[in-house]
Amino acid sequence: MSGPAIFSSPDALLGAEGTMLGPTDWLEIAQHRIDGFAEVTEDRQWIHVDPDRARTGPFGATIAHGYLTLSLVNHFLPQLIEVRGFAHAVNVGADRLRFLAPVPVGSRIRATGEIVAVAPRDAAIQSTVRVTVEIEGGARPACVVDTISRYFPETADG
Repeated sequence: MSGPAIFSSPDALLGAEGTMLGPTDWLEIAQHRIDGFAEVTEDRQWIHVDPDRARTGPFGATIAHGYLTLSLVNHFLPQLIEVRGFAHAVNVGADRLRFLAPVPVGSRIRATGEIVAVAPRDAAIQSTVRVTVEIEGGARPACVVDTISRYFPETADG
C-alpha cells in the first residue's frame, strides 16, 4: 500500500482532479465474509453460499455478492484518501456503478482511485472519487464506482 493521499482541508481538494490514489492493501474474500453478507442482506442465493453446488456452476466456486464488493469500497476509501480539517462529512451517494467481473471465494481484491471532480456545493466541498476494485491476477476489475462525498469546513466557533 502506498498510503492515502492527504489533504489538509476540504479546500485543498480544489484543483486535485486527476490525482491518482492507491493502491490499497489486498483483502481476501473468504467464504465466512460472503456468508455473513448473505445473512445481513437475506440474499442467500446458492451461487454465493452453497460451495458444493457452486463447484458445478458457471464460476466453479462461490462468488461474492456484487453489493458485498461495493460495500468494501468503504473499507478501501480511507486507504486511498484522507481529508482533514472539516467539521463533518457525508456520503452523498454513488454514480456510474458497474460490476465487471465476479469475485470468486478465496480471491484477493484491492482498490485504486482517481479524483474525478471537486466543486463547492451547499457550503461544503464535494468530491467524486472513482474507485476501481481489482482482483489479483484478474483481467478485468470487479467493480468501478464513482463515490461522492461532501466535506463541511470547520467554523471559527468550532
